[in-house]
Amino acid sequence: MGRDRDQGATAVAAPALDREESGRLWLYAPGRGAPARVPVPAGARPYGGAGPLEAVLFDRDGTLVADVPYNGDPALVEPMPGARAALDAVRARGLAVGVVSNQSGVARGLLSGAQVAAVRQEVEDRLGPFGVWAVCPHGPGDGCGCRKPAPGLVLAACAFLGVSPARTAVVGDIGADVDAARAAGARGVLVPTPVTRAEEVAAAPEYACDLPGAVRLLLYGPGDGEGTV
Repeated sequence: MGRDRDQGATAVAAPALDREESGRLWLYAPGRGAPARVPVPAGARPYGGAGPLEAVLFDRDGTLVADVPYNGDPALVEPMPGARAALDAVRARGLAVGVVSNQSGVARGLLSGAQVAAVRQEVEDRLGPFGVWAVCPHGPGDGCGCRKPAPGLVLAACAFLGVSPARTAVVGDIGADVDAARAAGARGVLVPTPVTRAEEVAAAPEYACDLPGAVRLLLYGPGDGEGTV
């Protein structure tokens, strides 16, 4: 998911989120350009243990594509090395794929909904189709239940795909990604990047050196450069 950055960002005026809007996330279904605004699922769930994998949810920035802070420009989308092949390997196994992404630039007035949708479309054009996108448009202080590390995005994506969180994996580059997976009762795999903190790596239940390695871990088990701690 990358990290929120305040320095060097110039906000434009943005309306404050009311109570109802702060309780909703954006859910993009295949073939629809505009998101549905759906209630955030309530409540954390204990991890139920490993089961047959049915779905893999990926963080966007820093995991699927290079992390460009508050990016609203499709021309700046750059897939991470090996991302398309890794995703196609998951799809070839018949598993659902989705994206769970914090986009606080919306709440900060740095991104419009149209820009979020345009970047989403570019990611799909470059990396192939996803079964669902669950996006949190809120800021850190909005008190929502969807912003990772809260479980709302993961729970909503699983509900839309019709899969159990216990049979879902979440792949991301910082601790909030794997914490959201844990809170939802899903499996979390960390793929460290230069922004990942040492304590996040140490706390990760599973890790891989890169995105293809994370997919190999999920599909085939631990190998060189990936495993459990």
